Amino acid sequence: MKEIKSIAALASRFGMLPGVGRKTALRYAHAVIDFTEQDVEAFCAALKEVKNSVRLCKVCGNYTDDEVCDLCASRQTKQICVVSYPKDVTAIERTGAFDGVYHVLHGTLSPMNNRTPDDLNIKSLLPRISDAEEVIIATNPDVEGEATAVYLARLLKPLGVKVTRIAQGISMGSELEYADAVTLSQALGRRTAL
Repeated sequence: MKEIKSIAALASRFGMLPGVGRKTALRYAHAVIDFTEQDVEAFCAALKEVKNSVRLCKVCGNYTDDEVCDLCASRQTKQICVVSYPKDVTAIERTGAFDGVYHVLHGTLSPMNNRTPDDLNIKSLLPRISDAEEVIIATNPDVEGEATAVYLARLLKPLGVKVTRIAQGISMGSELEYADAVTLSQALGRRTAL
């Protein structure tokens, strides 16, 4: 069957989104065909609006539609949680367990991808340390996240601020027999008293 160019083009655009493979992209493209004209216009308007109005907070680097995000404008600065991406702020906020401010690096160190400290939002973190009592490093527990955490700890500790790393270990509801050796080792090493 001959491929319809407009469907293929739209599926190609959906395929640019993270985690969207060819089949999902095609499902999205076919779903758009069933949209009303108003739905399509609203969808396009939402895309344009987010692209035109969302910017980076001048303090923390998180997404905002103002110069300073709501979190920086309204929260105490005694604790700064350093994350790799804005989506990590959203994940931590969903827990309701943190009431400090954030600092978004917009990436992690990666020698393989030629990402150095100069490519990350690190320089703007340093002036914020003077008000902080603790910096919590919440990068992913992978090689790049660990390298970034170690780099930041070495950079920040001499400035007299307490630097901590989020705990890692076994997920709630998982079974020990399926945990990988590194995760199980970290869970044992970072155990807490009951």
